[in-house]
Amino acid sequence: MSADKAKGMKSAYELALERLEQRGIDRPDAASLSEEDRREMQDVRQRAEAKLAELQILHRDRMAKADPVKRYEEEEEYGREVRRIEEDRDAKLERIRQRRRQP
Repeated sequence: MSADKAKGMKSAYELALERLEQRGIDRPDAASLSEEDRREMQDVRQRAEAKLAELQILHRDRMAKADPVKRYEEEEEYGREVRRIEEDRDAKLERIRQRRRQP
């Protein structure tokens, strides 16, 4: 890979920040977060990941047992639950960030 091509590549972090900005969410200011806030945010992320992992295991089990008609319904339900968990996680993280911005 040439040096010019490497310069144009972005890290996953940079891409995530760009997606946040596209949604109208300000870039996080890591310097303004206390160690306690960072730990709390990490806990929120870990809990969400655990819920998603559990949901995925249950989903795979249900899919293995489901007939073709039920598979479609199961896929729809799985997608809704994943979105709900992710939205809940994002809302909790934003509340933690907002606490730091309040005077």
